[in-house]
Amino acid sequence: MAASTASTAASCRTATSSTRLTALAPPSTTSFTIPSKTPQKPLHITLSKNPISDIISTYKTSSNSDSAIPFDVEDKPREECGVVGIYGDPEGSRLCYLALHALQHRGQEGAGIVSVHDNVLHSVTGVGLVSEVFSESKLDKLPGDMAIGHVRYSTAGASMLKNVQPFVAGYRFGSVGVAHNGNLVNYQALREELEENGSIFNTSSDTEVVLHLIAISKARPFFLRIVEACEKLEGAYSMVFLTEDKLVAVRDPFGFRPLVMGRRSNGAVVFASETCALDLIEATYEREVYPGEVIVVDKEGVQSVCLMPHFEPKSCIFEHIYFALPNSVVFGRSVYESRRAFGEILATESPVDCDVVIAVPDSGVVAALGYAAKAGVAFQQGLIRSHYVGRTFIEPSQKIRDFGVKLKLSPVRAVLEGKRVVVVDDSIVRGTTSSKIVRLIKEAGAKEVHMRISSPPIIASCYYGVDTPSPEELISNRMSVEEIREFIGCDSLAFLPIDSLKKLLGSDSPNYCYACFSGKYPVEPTGKVKRVGDFLDDGLSGSMESIDGGWLSGTRNKKVEEINSSA
Repeated sequence: MAASTASTAASCRTATSSTRLTALAPPSTTSFTIPSKTPQKPLHITLSKNPISDIISTYKTSSNSDSAIPFDVEDKPREECGVVGIYGDPEGSRLCYLALHALQHRGQEGAGIVSVHDNVLHSVTGVGLVSEVFSESKLDKLPGDMAIGHVRYSTAGASMLKNVQPFVAGYRFGSVGVAHNGNLVNYQALREELEENGSIFNTSSDTEVVLHLIAISKARPFFLRIVEACEKLEGAYSMVFLTEDKLVAVRDPFGFRPLVMGRRSNGAVVFASETCALDLIEATYEREVYPGEVIVVDKEGVQSVCLMPHFEPKSCIFEHIYFALPNSVVFGRSVYESRRAFGEILATESPVDCDVVIAVPDSGVVAALGYAAKAGVAFQQGLIRSHYVGRTFIEPSQKIRDFGVKLKLSPVRAVLEGKRVVVVDDSIVRGTTSSKIVRLIKEAGAKEVHMRISSPPIIASCYYGVDTPSPEELISNRMSVEEIREFIGCDSLAFLPIDSLKKLLGSDSPNYCYACFSGKYPVEPTGKVKRVGDFLDDGLSGSMESIDGGWLSGTRNKKVEEINSSA
């Protein structure tokens, strides 16, 4: 599968170098025809779950805010978005709803769907889980055989409510909707340039920049406007666009974020961030959208166009470590097989005498299975995860130590008591949660606790659509492995060696981005670094003031400089 993908992508690169807008016909893509609609004057109607003014005016801070803790206490990088696009199915919005449910792990703070019916774009968006935003009556407001959808993660705050995607905008030739996964590193420069030329922005989202660039483009037909707009973008973007008669999918030339294409038995074309979304709606996986590719789907069929000359792909390795579901195929590889192999490598290169292997659920489970199988030690459920913790939880006035972790994870004393325990987790970011987990396991009677991490140490921030802390807050950027071991309180600690990770990936190794492990950025966020305490704002949350305040000029951190100088 990976070889086939590489071969077709290579042909795209070859075609691009000679003719930028050469139409391609990949072997897995065939055309189909859908009866044309009756011409009608384009309109723009938005049916929002809550008008922005209503949301902001009715948003209240809980009187118990001091005692309410956020539901997500995990110290993990956070994937920001998931996208879906469907063309040619009479139940487009309902299938989109189900696909978004399958992608819920990629974002839990907001969801939206835009559909097309009789040349009219209809939109329903809201804050919360997919099941909270959509109901039967809401889906009834989304008729048509074309739809795009979006789920998103964002830090909390009232200002995030207005930024729920997909966005819909009207311009002189009609209307367009867009859903975006990624982060544009030149967003601020583009926005400033557009504002100087008279553009007015309604949100703090980098995605809105794309809509403005499309609106001011003079290129015809529509997909050339997308091409012209994307040529000005730098960073990570996997996007789906919807017009009155077209569905368009596009992926940045580096292919940072995943985007796949499938097809249902009735011929409907489906795009999604992961193959797990295709599985739920019974669509057959065909291939990835290649880095730098634009795919246009309309009544004429499916057309593939090269966006621009390709660089060497730099797909996000954390999709295989943490973000994607184990049952997905991402970048042509099984996520399950990757994680199991990570665990096997840890067992081979960092063995330790133990009685039982457990995982930090859910993301550490597959790697733990690999570790246990290779080590010849039983895997057991030593930590039980609660899936019913609400979005916030009121802590009693009598403080409970490690309250947030205890809400989500419960140790099984029968598995742990008197045992030498290997605990497999996918990553350590700040180290605060890891220390609480170790303490939880030891309080349950474990004789020894040995942490094994199925990723290399994270020493640098991500600027390509993943929410990570500043380098100063990353524990692996400040401490050695032994110092981290002492900090979290375990008896031994080992990370997945990056050389072993690259060896496992084989010939595909150069096609992955390792910036969070090395500080080497394929697309440099020029002169900008994160401050301590700032979140990565890709426009999903925060005002313009918070964006400006969240970035400042500066030099890169010391450990990154040392790594680069020795490379």
